[in-house]
Parts: sequence; C-alpha cells; structure tokens
Amino acid sequence: MTAPSNLFSVSPNPTLNGGHCRACRYVFFPPQSYGCESCGAPPEQLESKSLKGEGALSSFATINLHQDRGIETPFTVGVIVLDDGPAIRAVLTHETDEGLKIGDRMRAFVVAVGSEGGAPVNELRFAKLETLR
Repeated sequence: MTAPSNLFSVSPNPTLNGGHCRACRYVFFPPQSYGCESCGAPPEQLESKSLKGEGALSSFATINLHQDRGIETPFTVGVIVLDDGPAIRAVLTHETDEGLKIGDRMRAFVVAVGSEGGAPVNELRFAKLETLR
C-alpha cells in the first residue's frame, strides 16, 4: 500500500506535510483535522506545517518474511524522530539492519514504485545520510 500523495512533496529533498497546534505548539504527522491530540484544542487551532524530512533513527527491524508473498523481503522498517518533532515509521533503503545503529542521521526521499492508471506511484523512504553522499 502506498501513501497518499498529499503526505509529502515529490522532489529531490521532499518535505512532509504535517501540522501544528497554535494552542500548545505540538507538531504532528500525518496531517489531521480532528483537534490537538496533545492538549485537546479544537480543530480551529490546527494549521498546516511543512516538516523537513530529516531526523534520527530511533528503532528499526528487518522483515524477513511477509504474509503477502508478493512483497519482496528482506526490507527494513525504522522509526525516525524528525528534527521538527514527530516520530514516524517508514521503510528504509537498507534491505537489512547491517550498518544501522540507533541515532543514525536519516533523510527522506521519494521512490517511484510503479504506476496506476498512467499516473506515477511514489513512496517515501528514508536513507542513512552518509549513504546518500
């Protein structure tokens, strides 16, 4: 399953479309309009916020067997605490956890994974900053 296109910008340095609460300054991702999950402020107190796609790796796990036989394994999923605040879970570019450690600096980028109805389908992934240089 791919992420809706409104969650991130499709660019060489993608930004994530999050939000923040004007009442308590809580920053969140993904965007939502139900009210602040931190202080309970009503939806009128929420506004969009562009989040830089960089942060620190907080945890990770390599998946070696997936229940959907059509999904290629292994792949690694990580939790990245963005510099802008929220922690998000994403697929990493590393197929396995070899060479990864807690605290590694990570950056988002967009991967084209196919097309649907002639339109490109993109996924947001994270890579270790030093592997991008």
